[in-house]
Amino acid sequence: MPSSEARPGAELVVGVLVGGASRRMGGRPKGLLPAPGGQERIVPRLLRLTEETLPGALRVLVGRQDAYAELGVPMLDDAAAAAGPLAGLVSLLRHARAVGRAEALLLACDLPHLTPALLGKLADVELTALALAPRLDGRFQPLFARYKLEALALAEQALTGADRSLQGLLRSLDASVLLLTPAEERALVDWDQPGDVSE
Repeated sequence: MPSSEARPGAELVVGVLVGGASRRMGGRPKGLLPAPGGQERIVPRLLRLTEETLPGALRVLVGRQDAYAELGVPMLDDAAAAAGPLAGLVSLLRHARAVGRAEALLLACDLPHLTPALLGKLADVELTALALAPRLDGRFQPLFARYKLEALALAEQALTGADRSLQGLLRSLDASVLLLTPAEERALVDWDQPGDVSE
């Protein structure tokens, strides 16, 4: 049997960001909507994909939402109240430090089309910068991204400043760009409002 160090994702903590209010979905937790093509819901599907693709990784939910308690996955409180996803990233990186993991992979809760191959690509590409994320339409995709533990100091600094955007943080981290094929770009299409939901 291979050692835990040899298992894919052994240096990772994977965090699924569930703390948003989902106002454009009428307050329904987006991550509990059924994923296309079956009865499996989006966040349980994401957790299953990470377990199958990255069996050595630890998995947590980032943000505290009672609706997700039934999943039995540890939840992290945001590092600051009403500070957006940056507070979730800081919490995730602090957790990675506490459990001795070198990197954190942050996923949005509303990625219904994410594939195991694309998840594996994000985890496997050599991380030469402090962060790695795709760029779509000229913007980083910070909620499908990998962060080194060393990014925590700059993330904490940003959390106390005026610019709490993850776009700004990724620029300050001089993040590497994960190059995607057109099919991989389509796999990152998320659901922001009821009209986006597909069967």
